[in-house]
Amino acid sequence: MLEREKLRREVVEFINTDERVPQNHLLRKIDAAVDFCNIYDFVEDLYCADNGRPSVDPVVLFKIVLIQHLYGIRSLRQTLQDIDMNIDYRWFLGYTLNESLRTFQL
Repeated sequence: MLEREKLRREVVEFINTDERVPQNHLLRKIDAAVDFCNIYDFVEDLYCADNGRPSVDPVVLFKIVLIQHLYGIRSLRQTLQDIDMNIDYRWFLGYTLNESLRTFQL
């Protein structure tokens, strides 16, 4: 007997991204092992405290390049598209599912 699934694309759901990322995921292990806060100390002198436009968090930028390298993604544009669609990547960066990555101008 043939059954068709109902398309439920307009349903609103509450999702805990922390529960969606497997406990043994590589990015979860990296996040637990590495203190990324040291990056702020390295780049603090490169940012002006009272002038210029707001920046993207340097830790997020570093993690984006790390994702690109770990998963062999060839371009930054493709990396950002993959991050937009991948819950694991978004969790690692600290982004919610609805948060826009449009702050990156490519």
